[in-house]
Amino acid sequence: MLTVSALSKAAETTADSIRHYVRIGLLTPSRNPDNGYRLFSDDDIKKVKFIRRAKGLGFTLHEIQIIFDHGTAGQSPCPAVRNMIQQRISKNRSNLAELNRLQLRMDNALEKWKTMPDGEPDGKALCHLIESIE
Repeated sequence: MLTVSALSKAAETTADSIRHYVRIGLLTPSRNPDNGYRLFSDDDIKKVKFIRRAKGLGFTLHEIQIIFDHGTAGQSPCPAVRNMIQQRISKNRSNLAELNRLQLRMDNALEKWKTMPDGEPDGKALCHLIESIE
């Protein structure tokens, strides 16, 4: 049986992460009856490493809980995992497209601003650079 500290070292994460996973129900440790310390098993090492891998693929902790729930119910989580990541990929592509459009607007603005003088406060304009962009 492992303490929070030992589990965090074995799973290569922080003790605060372990405590957070316990608070939200991803981990359910037993308690040492003598001192009340949370005790974790070797399976919890695998769970925490799984959480880290899933987070590295963009899964949220809520989605990871859904994956765990499938396994607990004796169902394969694979169809749900495929669906979740497909949705994430679509969202990421949309976000990347918007970021690329933003980057282009910023590049264009900066290029335009290179030829413009600095403005002086006159009570009419806040920043003529930004106001020059349509």
